[in-house]
Amino acid sequence: MGKLFTFPNPVNEVSARLVAGGVVLFTLGILVTDQRWLIALLAYGFVARALTGPTLSPWGQFVTRVLTPALPFEPKLVPGPPKRFAQAVGATFTGGAAIAHFGFGNEAVTTVLLAFIVVAATLESVFALCLGCKAFGLLMKAGVIPPEVCEACNDLSLRHPAPVA
Repeated sequence: MGKLFTFPNPVNEVSARLVAGGVVLFTLGILVTDQRWLIALLAYGFVARALTGPTLSPWGQFVTRVLTPALPFEPKLVPGPPKRFAQAVGATFTGGAAIAHFGFGNEAVTTVLLAFIVVAATLESVFALCLGCKAFGLLMKAGVIPPEVCEACNDLSLRHPAPVA
């Protein structure tokens, strides 16, 4: 079980952006078709990725094992902890949408939470702007998240090590 619940560090941002693109399409599908039962699958995906990265996420597995390797993009490695935090934020929003829909039948709150997921995932997939990662950075600056949680977040030389001569 020790290795199952680990999150990759670093993370290939190409894969992260592709996963976010899938989240956008899936969430828009839920909103357009009004198939709200799919919220449970969306929430599962975020929880699985927050806990294990792509390990227990079918979409994460497809992206990291099939889609990313098939594309002509070089990996862009970024620190894992902020991406994990972003997945946890997504799990919170989709979990809230699931509770609003299944528990209370409140479609207005459900729609707002799903719309936020669309906006945040679109920013990540299209512009490489990760709102959860930005929040993570602000929480680190405020001292809420200790520096040792993400050494690479504090030391830029750890993000892009010098080439070996």
